[in-house]
Amino acid sequence: MDNKINVAVIGCGTIANNAHIPAYMANDKVNIKYFCDIREERAVAAAEKYGGKAVTDYKQILSDPEVSAVSVCTYNNSHAQISIDFLMAGKNVLCEKPAAKDLADVLRMQQAQKDSGKILNIGVVNRFNGAVNKIKSLMDEGVLGDVYHVYISFRAHRSIPGLGTEFTDKDVAGGGALIDWGVHFIDLVMYCCNDPKPVTVTGNAFCRLGKDMKSYVYKSMWAGPPNYDGKYDVDDSVTALIRTEGPVITLNGAWAQNIGHQEMFVDFIGEKAGIRLQYGGDFEIFGVRDGELFSEKPEYENGDHYSKEIDAFIDNIENGGKLPSNIDHVIPSAKILQAIYDSSDKNREVII
Repeated sequence: MDNKINVAVIGCGTIANNAHIPAYMANDKVNIKYFCDIREERAVAAAEKYGGKAVTDYKQILSDPEVSAVSVCTYNNSHAQISIDFLMAGKNVLCEKPAAKDLADVLRMQQAQKDSGKILNIGVVNRFNGAVNKIKSLMDEGVLGDVYHVYISFRAHRSIPGLGTEFTDKDVAGGGALIDWGVHFIDLVMYCCNDPKPVTVTGNAFCRLGKDMKSYVYKSMWAGPPNYDGKYDVDDSVTALIRTEGPVITLNGAWAQNIGHQEMFVDFIGEKAGIRLQYGGDFEIFGVRDGELFSEKPEYENGDHYSKEIDAFIDNIENGGKLPSNIDHVIPSAKILQAIYDSSDKNREVII
């Protein structure tokens, strides 16, 4: 254990238990020294299951010289300050997505990385996904030709995560469907397209179906049950057009819509060929070969992208360099998210 990298997990909720903790436990270079959560029972449960110490205040960990890295898996509104505090205490940080609840905080985090000289990676896990990386390599090789348009659809019937919880409180989450689901889709598109500079954004975010919480009829609510004493002031659907120095990106997204079909895909539309990626699954390429139309599903190595993300973070600490998930690489996506919300609030196009 003495030769292992000591890690602290800050926030012991769903993403920590389903992704970060199992991935750290599977890495033989890592020892999880602390489990921290403001809900003491969560920290205690994790410590009892995996070993380590349970704490409720992350500031107790800041001065521990044995801790080299932390995963920040807390609510969106605390990502920035917790990450900055650990960076300035000399710790390397992997912060879950979104980096923060607004662009101003993301930029503060980026500056803290620069000032501290430590690593700050963001949980844009699709940058470690096998299908996404295969698509990126095909695009880099020119198989699709000039990719001039990318269309994103992340739409569910009535699937708001938890009415009246932290998910639907703008002060906590920063937004709804866009910042929760859309961040993943926009980031993977930017990654595949080599992070083109965003230029202008036009968007509308709608707070409609969940606004009257007690009358909202739903198909699923995984973070429920509803808390009717809570708040609902976030977007349950969104649409946007983003012009970049590369392709134009259009999107339609919804936690909840009055269309009883779910769509979770990305279309990369090029001059030579096109690709449809089923989010979290396989993809199909369409084109012309020897004068005939064709479609095929390429084979590629996949694996668990959360494990790849954690393993890459640990290797990054040991060997240096900059991962695709480094805070510097996600700034363009953060600018797009902010611009969509700003465009919606101002009812006009926003120049970035």
